[in-house]
Amino acid sequence: MFIQTEYTPNPATLKFLPGREVMKSGTADFADAAAAGKSPLAETLFGIDGIERVFFGSDFVTVTKREDKEWAVVKPAVLGAIMDHYTAGKPILLEGAETAKTPVVADGENAEIVEQIIELIDTRVRPAVAQDGGDIIFKDFKDGVVTLHMQGSCQGCPSSTATLKMGIENMLKHYIPEVIEVRAEA
Repeated sequence: MFIQTEYTPNPATLKFLPGREVMKSGTADFADAAAAGKSPLAETLFGIDGIERVFFGSDFVTVTKREDKEWAVVKPAVLGAIMDHYTAGKPILLEGAETAKTPVVADGENAEIVEQIIELIDTRVRPAVAQDGGDIIFKDFKDGVVTLHMQGSCQGCPSSTATLKMGIENMLKHYIPEVIEVRAEA
């Protein structure tokens, strides 16, 4: 098994591509070791000293390390853990574990706008963000403000604010005049 690695815009996060499907649908974000109980792979990765966050996309795993750790030390352990996991044939998520999906919250007078926002995010934003090892989930649209939840390498990335404001906000404003601002979920 050959696992490729890619740098992401977030220097604390690396993207690992095992060359096979990671998630059949949706994504899974583990903010800490306590949240990893529903994933044997996430639990193993959090067992590596210095791992701070784990995220699973369709065909990749992003791992965020603590600032005081170096990738030269952490990366071989992460590669070994991913390889051992797939070699053993273990599941990524335990049965019944939920994945993150874009909730369709389209009701009332904003229903059409929300559908347009979700469509643009799903077709134009999420594929680009996935290339950098992250994901963006639509959360809400209220009074012209779109709220998004950032995951994976996007979480804590130094360039995430620029991506949010200069990229996503400008695109949504261009196509949907009712959008006046885009914010990251606090």
